[in-house]
Amino acid sequence: MSDLSIELHWQRATPVLQPGKYSNAHTVLYNASYDMQVDSAPDWGGDPANTNPEQALASALSSCHMMTFLALCAKADWPVASYHDYAVAHLGKNPKGQMSVTRIDLHPVVRFDTGFSVSDAELEQMQHRAHRYCFIANSLADSVEINIL
Repeated sequence: MSDLSIELHWQRATPVLQPGKYSNAHTVLYNASYDMQVDSAPDWGGDPANTNPEQALASALSSCHMMTFLALCAKADWPVASYHDYAVAHLGKNPKGQMSVTRIDLHPVVRFDTGFSVSDAELEQMQHRAHRYCFIANSLADSVEINIL
C-alpha cells in the first residue's frame, strides 16, 4: 500500500508560548512543491484567509468522493461533463464530549453530456456507491451526509 506524506512547519513568533497568546498559523507542504497556509478555524482565533484542518478534511472527503464517483461513472459509461460540490464540515461535540468534526455534508451537482440522462434514483444510487468505496469516507465512519442537488 501507499504511504502518502506532507511536511508541516510552525515557528513561534512570540517570546513565550502562553495559552491564547500565540498563533497557530503554519505551513503545510504537499509533494515538496506546494505550500498551503493553514491556521485554526476562525472561531478559534485563526485567520479566515487561511485554510484550516476542518476545511482540509472536508476537501479531502469531497475530492475522494468525486474521484470515486467518476471512476464508477466511467465503468458504467455515464458521460459526466462536470461535477461541482459544496462541502461543509460541522464542528461540535462528539458523544465523548470532545470537540470534533461531527458531520460533513456533501452537496454534489453532476452534469452529463447533452442527450444523456439518468433518473434521480440511479444518480442517488451511484452517489451512495461512491460514498461506500471512498477511502476517506471509510476512514471517517458514519459522519458523512450526501445531499444530492
